[in-house]
Amino acid sequence: MDGYEQYDQVMKDALKMARPNRLPWILLVLVVLAAAGGAYFLLRQLDAARGEAAASANKILDIQDKLDKERAAKAELDQQRERLEAEKKDLLALKEELSKSVQSKDEELSKLKGTYDELQDKMKAEIAKGDIQLTNAGGRLKVDLIDKVLFDSGEADISKRGEEVLARVGAVLARMEDKQIQVSGHTDDAPISARLLNQYPTNWELSAARATHVVRFLQEKAGVPGRRLTSSGYGPYHPVASNARPTGRARNRRIEILLTPAFDPMPSKVAVPEPVPVKEKVAAKPKRRRR
Repeated sequence: MDGYEQYDQVMKDALKMARPNRLPWILLVLVVLAAAGGAYFLLRQLDAARGEAAASANKILDIQDKLDKERAAKAELDQQRERLEAEKKDLLALKEELSKSVQSKDEELSKLKGTYDELQDKMKAEIAKGDIQLTNAGGRLKVDLIDKVLFDSGEADISKRGEEVLARVGAVLARMEDKQIQVSGHTDDAPISARLLNQYPTNWELSAARATHVVRFLQEKAGVPGRRLTSSGYGPYHPVASNARPTGRARNRRIEILLTPAFDPMPSKVAVPEPVPVKEKVAAKPKRRRR
């Protein structure tokens, strides 16, 4: 081989060596494409995961909202149940109280019936004559005594016969410890006679005086406690019959003894303030005059 051929061979070899190798680039492109595809796939997976996470979060919120509503409903039901339980207890307490009240009322009515029967037995002669009338209604016992049974005409002092009648009535009333006894005096509408005007100017004074004398007799002679007795005078203003006839006027001139439930006042627990100590004033010493 001559020198020119060798030169040509060297140049060809140099050119071959100078040509770029495409394989690494192809590999690089493949790697980039693979990485891009993987990244795209990962992004798609990430988006899908985010969507699922958002959907799960919404489901969790829905579940939480339902749970909150159920808790609120349960709390309301618990409050209703507590209210119903409280109302049930109140109703049971009211039922028990009413039962006790009914029992107490029955006992009271039974006692009044016993008192009524006893008075009716003791006063049967006067009741038969129409001088005394007994009424037992509405838990109240009333004894009506016409004036001639207890008083002489126009008088307020109790007669001997009246004392005997009141003693029998008082013996029964003295045992009624749970009753308040109101004694009221009543007259007809006839004006006071001239001989009594100085002592009783009107029927007010006469009716009040008669009621007071009956109260005093029941306390002092029959042993009825004074704290259970009250007296009042109504004059002619509460008639039970017409004053147009003598029989009606006779019925209106009466003493009423009314038995009602007694309510003992509760002792007052008002605190009495302690007296504030008063400081004694010290007299000022007189100033000495300068001479």
